[in-house]
Amino acid sequence: MSVLMNFAMFPTDKGTSVSPYVARIIKVVRSAGFEYQLTSMGTQVETTTLEEAFQILAESNRALEPDCERVYLSVNFDIKKGEMGRIKSKIASVEEKLIK
Repeated sequence: MSVLMNFAMFPTDKGTSVSPYVARIIKVVRSAGFEYQLTSMGTQVETTTLEEAFQILAESNRALEPDCERVYLSVNFDIKKGEMGRIKSKIASVEEKLIK
């Protein structure tokens, strides 16, 4: 199974620059050991189960809890039976069509 998760999480009570807090979240994502891609608007992660994806969200929230009073979270999932690797193959498929 391939679970693609796109999420944005950040504190809403820390001003206009929240990159130090996003960095905490990326440390959580990296330590999970799954393929991920940081973008300017969120982070995409590919896990093998929905439970693993939820675990990343829960641990990310715990990373912010000590000093953040309010946290924003937006998340989307694309769950598909089959092999992993879609985090890159979906992009490659579109790029291939652009060449034609």
